[in-house]
Amino acid sequence: MLAEVGAESVEDLLAQIPASVRLDRPLNLPEGLCESELQRHVAALAERNRPRDAANFVHGGGDRVCFLGGGVYDHFVPAAVDEIAGRGEFYTAYTPYQAEASQGSLQAFFEFQTLVCRLTGFTVANASLYDGGTAAAEAALLAIRETKREGRVVVLGSVHPEYRQTLSTLLEYLPADVVTVDCPNGVTDVAAVEAALTDDTAALIVQHPNFFGNLEDAERLFAAAKAKGVISVQVFDPVTLGLLKSPAELGADIAVGEGQGLGIPMQYGGPYLGLFACREEFLRKTPGRLIGRTEDADGRECYVLALQTREQHIRRGKATSNICSNQGLLALRATVHLALLGPQGLREVADLSVRKTHYLADRLCETPGVTKAFDAPFVREVCLRVEGGARGLLGTARAAGFDLGPALSRFPAELFPAEMRAEELVLVAATERRTKQEIDLLAAALSDDPAATPLDRGEPVLAVA
Repeated sequence: MLAEVGAESVEDLLAQIPASVRLDRPLNLPEGLCESELQRHVAALAERNRPRDAANFVHGGGDRVCFLGGGVYDHFVPAAVDEIAGRGEFYTAYTPYQAEASQGSLQAFFEFQTLVCRLTGFTVANASLYDGGTAAAEAALLAIRETKREGRVVVLGSVHPEYRQTLSTLLEYLPADVVTVDCPNGVTDVAAVEAALTDDTAALIVQHPNFFGNLEDAERLFAAAKAKGVISVQVFDPVTLGLLKSPAELGADIAVGEGQGLGIPMQYGGPYLGLFACREEFLRKTPGRLIGRTEDADGRECYVLALQTREQHIRRGKATSNICSNQGLLALRATVHLALLGPQGLREVADLSVRKTHYLADRLCETPGVTKAFDAPFVREVCLRVEGGARGLLGTARAAGFDLGPALSRFPAELFPAEMRAEELVLVAATERRTKQEIDLLAAALSDDPAATPLDRGEPVLAVA
């Protein structure tokens, strides 16, 4: 190949690359392994994984019980979701660039859009984005284009820190600055937000319920944004919409969220599913792709890629986004999951998650040195303060077979106010999968007398009423 291109060595091929950006040492990699050695090595790595499935949990056994929060939750996934999403025509299908060849996928995406509109109260939803963080950033970019204000994007400090990092990354080389309004008390002061909304502000981004699980005064915040001509964006949790007002009812202009809780396993942090819905006036500026339903020349119902204003199809300067695909398989899982639940099922999942999380918070606060970090009302997740630091409590729980977190110390310190003392804070959540017995066992494991377990008192395994 070198002879064919007229080069004497591989080094000649790299001559155009400046020496300052070239690696001048071998890669920091171990020596190669033969196939049998590699299999043993990979098997040893796999054995280090601790499954979080607690379906067969026995006190002292090997399975884990998951009380993890922070935007990813251990919800029950019906078997029908795996069965339908695993069908070959869906599981191996590529992104449908040619609508006529992908009617099944297009119909599924159309139904996904319809369900997201039903959830959020809006009339427009796209066929999904990569995850909640990129969806929030795309909403900010839409607001900048729509308002033609390139001064600033205001984001609450109670928005997920990883979403804020994604937003800052995507806006780094654009004129708009990201301005964060701190929330040292677990919710944001409306007056502080009003003061931050200037005439050159394009968007206000509010997470409700917020990263700490608390309820923001969303209606007042969105009303304040509207008064200044600022586009308001709500980061929502789709499961909590079984109980709470929809983003449209609260007065938001755009709703974005993470769809992991809708039939998608926790799976090592991804891939997940970005949700995006908005008012109809933003239709042509919506990122990604939108599926439409129409009729063909013979009058038969069919589905088409109705709108995909992205760089791959139109002039770059006119593109709404560089998002070039959608999370098709995960959108299908969410569609099947929501269709199985229905409105009443979603309400029951949300209600059970809220009740169990409150019971979990009450039981854990019986542990010496553990208190609720904030006085604000919370929903399906709670932030706890552990005197002296959360690391010890997490280690004790982990040794007993329980996974809690995330600890706020895992995020960069500058993302939280100094007075919040992030090293003492930890998030915990209980979904509909958790039982009263599991919560009581966790509380017992963290108490001074771990032998006094609920099993000793003969308490049955019941959902928290």
